[in-house]
Amino acid sequence: MALALLVGVGAGIGAIGFRYLIEAFTWIFSGHTDPSALGHFTNPHLPFLGPFVVLFVPIVGGLLYGPLVYRLAPEARGHGVPEVMLAVHQNEGRIRGRVPIVKSLASAICIGAGGSVGREGPIVQIGSAIGSGLGQLTKLGGENTRLLVACGAAGGIGATFNAPIAGVFFGLELILRDWEPRSFGLVVLAGVVATAVGRIAFGAEAFLTLPSFTVVSGWEYPLYVLLGLIAALVGIAFIRALYGMEDLADRIWRGPPWLRPAVGGIVLGLVLLALPEMYGVGYPVVEGAIHGRYVVGLLLAFLVGKVLATSLTMAIGGSGGVFAPSLFIGAMLGSAFGTGAHDLLPAVTADAGAYGLVGMAAVFAAAGRAPITAVLIVFELTGDYSIILPLMLAVVVATSLSRILSEDSIYTLKLRRRGIDIERPARAGPPPAPAEWSIAAPHGATEPRC
Repeated sequence: MALALLVGVGAGIGAIGFRYLIEAFTWIFSGHTDPSALGHFTNPHLPFLGPFVVLFVPIVGGLLYGPLVYRLAPEARGHGVPEVMLAVHQNEGRIRGRVPIVKSLASAICIGAGGSVGREGPIVQIGSAIGSGLGQLTKLGGENTRLLVACGAAGGIGATFNAPIAGVFFGLELILRDWEPRSFGLVVLAGVVATAVGRIAFGAEAFLTLPSFTVVSGWEYPLYVLLGLIAALVGIAFIRALYGMEDLADRIWRGPPWLRPAVGGIVLGLVLLALPEMYGVGYPVVEGAIHGRYVVGLLLAFLVGKVLATSLTMAIGGSGGVFAPSLFIGAMLGSAFGTGAHDLLPAVTADAGAYGLVGMAAVFAAAGRAPITAVLIVFELTGDYSIILPLMLAVVVATSLSRILSEDSIYTLKLRRRGIDIERPARAGPPPAPAEWSIAAPHGATEPRC
């Protein structure tokens, strides 16, 4: 319990520091704390570039974080959660001590320089590394170290979203996959402490300002079922696009791995020039969609743009999470769906924002296969119990169809492509050294990747 308490404090402090680090690099590269809702913007530090500044910042960012990741911690590349899952299920919870430092810097630079990824995956890896470090320092066995890793993941999500319940179930459902009372109690303790620490810096309000919605009539439930089905298809499409883009980049790129993010940043800059709303995490755009500020055509453009920008950021070797992009994509899908439904059936449907909220959870549930976390994250963001029934309905439908269409989630597929199946019992013996994992070999190559 004492160690879980310490992990919670560390994860909370890590979430605070990481968030401020992202804001600092975003201000350096763009001249704003979050330019995603500004449309085409000008960096006041470089006014002569005008809106074309987005063509250059991904290149400069790639030149900074590319060598950092390649030289110091290759496992810090990508969205982070699969590496934590691997550490828990096959490596006795061992994560190298340098990972939280490298991950913090690399992800903050990537996001600040326009990388269209989230901050939740990195903070999960950072919090988990803190738990792993304490477990190794105190010479705990593998079982207890794995438990502290899950505590760190729960604390990171709880502090980042100001959502302690969702953080707890993220740690249990995705990372630990263990529902024993002892595990539950310690993960809850770490999640509560981390969230309390986060509230010292960010306050008790949710990080998104979202309106309350209700179910207008029983006729809406079939619409939410249909939304869940569509969300499953979109979630699977996101997974396929993410790894398909990575395979394409592996086939094309023949240069040194450390240079790949900078060269790929040229293409990312073109995407940002066309759709500057894809810059960084993009939570202000999510708020705008839920509040009904965009027309259907623009919402669908944002949906496709986010899939493309996130897939491209990951393919070129960027560092960041896929949790927030899943929520972004779901918000665009749900808001577009809700707008159409409300225009056709105004008397029996809620405002489009209600469908946007449900879409957020449904797409993440389809991509991440974490239905409990998906329901709880939206519930804690809104604090509104009246939407819980359609929320649960759409999430269950999306998760069920996703399981039929794809064997793996967006997290486990990354490991399976390395020849690792975490569904199997953990093997005995010492874990492989993280340094043996290659980040340069193509995913489609025939030789072993580890």
